[in-house]
Amino acid sequence: MLGLVENHSLPRTAAFFDLDKTVIAKSSTLTFSKSFYQGGLINRRAVLRTAYAQFVFLAGGADHDQMEGMREYLSALCKGWNVQQVKEIVAETLHDLIDPIIYDEAASLIEEHHAAGRDVVIVSTSGAEVVEPIGELLGADRVVATRMVVGDDGCFTGDVEYYAYGPTKAEAVKELAASEGYDLNRCYAYSDSATDVPMLESVGHPYAVNPDRALRREATARDWPILVFNRPVSLKQRLPTLTMPPRSTLLAAAAVGAAAATAGLVWYAAKRRGSVPA
Repeated sequence: MLGLVENHSLPRTAAFFDLDKTVIAKSSTLTFSKSFYQGGLINRRAVLRTAYAQFVFLAGGADHDQMEGMREYLSALCKGWNVQQVKEIVAETLHDLIDPIIYDEAASLIEEHHAAGRDVVIVSTSGAEVVEPIGELLGADRVVATRMVVGDDGCFTGDVEYYAYGPTKAEAVKELAASEGYDLNRCYAYSDSATDVPMLESVGHPYAVNPDRALRREATARDWPILVFNRPVSLKQRLPTLTMPPRSTLLAAAAVGAAAATAGLVWYAAKRRGSVPA
């Protein structure tokens, strides 16, 4: 499916991956809700809402309005959270929660792209404190993720510094191409959501992975390949010799934007008040 090893006399290339339901089988954000509850950051009612939200997310995904609702409600929940506490919760539970839900097919693709000489970039709406350690786990070269503002007191101010969503993802891809010298016509991109059409259409080789209905229609109309990933597997089982990053590395990677990890939880809580979350 992929091209041969890159000719290094040509411009560099990369493969851009969305994260949730593209590389991993669940929402990276929602997966941490129980850990945040145990750490005292959210209450039991929010955990129950999140459990239902995870089910709905797996069944159908989210549209533009729902994602915007997530961002609008984010600051109220996260304001005042201690960054160090969130970093520790993520670092301590990352392997147990995320490692078993990585798609075998996605891990193989990442290996193939690296073998062909391409950089691998994870581009996700989830918070940097979650996405960056997952990127380390997968061997990604770069990560683009949502970031929250941290005040001088070490707590979140409630403001979103950077929201990696929709057209913003495509802008980030183009900025990386300019700074790293990627030839976008020879680059690859993978996503499950129609909200990532701008990112997909910015490269020469777009792929729809486990697409939602809207993306499936778009991919069919544009003759984009459609892939089905359905084999979650622990990297420990898949690669017995894999050496996990040290805990200190995970803590460092979790330093920026920790409150954004609850973005999906916030969105669903807000959505639930109006109608059925999706």
